[in-house]
Amino acid sequence: MLVLTRKKDQAIIIDNNIEIIITEIGEDKIKIGIVAPKHVKIYRKELLDEIKDENIKSTLSKDLKSDELQICFKKEK
Repeated sequence: MLVLTRKKDQAIIIDNNIEIIITEIGEDKIKIGIVAPKHVKIYRKELLDEIKDENIKSTLSKDLKSDELQICFKKEK
C-alpha cells in the first residue's frame, strides 16, 4: 500500500488518466473528487463488500434444491 500526505486542492494521478483531488478536509473525514475516463468503474469498497456478502449468502440458500432449479430453467420442447 502506498500512503501519501496531501493538502486541500492537491491531487494524485494514477496511470496517467485518473486524478484524485482532495476537495475538503474536515475533523473526521475528507472529500475527494475523482476524474477518470467513463469506462473506468469507480465503487465504494464497503458497497462492493456488501454485494459480495449478499451473493455468498444467496449461493448458500437452501430454499431450492438443484433438481427444482433445473425444472425452473428447463426449456419446453
